[in-house]
Amino acid sequence: MKKLDYLTRSQLQVLHNLGGERNAQKILKDLSPYVECFRDGENVYYLNAAGRAIVGGKPRAKTLQARHFIMRNSLYIAYGQPESWKSEQRLKVPKQVTVVADAIFYDEEGVMHIVEVDHTQMMAKNAKKIEKYAKLLELGVFKGKKPRFIWITMTEHRRKKIKELSADMDCQVFTAAEFN
Repeated sequence: MKKLDYLTRSQLQVLHNLGGERNAQKILKDLSPYVECFRDGENVYYLNAAGRAIVGGKPRAKTLQARHFIMRNSLYIAYGQPESWKSEQRLKVPKQVTVVADAIFYDEEGVMHIVEVDHTQMMAKNAKKIEKYAKLLELGVFKGKKPRFIWITMTEHRRKKIKELSADMDCQVFTAAEFN
């Protein structure tokens, strides 16, 4: 939870091999002095102030943004929990373009993967972000191998639109339903 902030019970089961639902619930109940939870389809857990005091970082609270984190975490799990995974990474060319990726990781071949989550974002903002990535590509910021872009969104319609906008990039677009 320190690294990924908000995790569903099923995500925690996968990440920590907690076995069945009953065992996972028992373990998470034992952690109750250090974690909080709320329902969003299933229980969503995050470290409270006591938990963060032990592992470091700032405490989290129940927020509408939690779904954004959960969607990003689905990709983290699906891509094999890469060690190089870093959330909220800034890519920039000073005085020209700056963009904050939801996450970045490198595969075994050294190829950068840029993760973007489209939960409730306006499509115009997604288009602007894609334009910024195109500008970074144009400026040669990614030396060597071009990065792969991975998007996760909520609907098939939004998937199609993101694919259209990023047609000139190495891009995969998933819907959140593919990870349930």
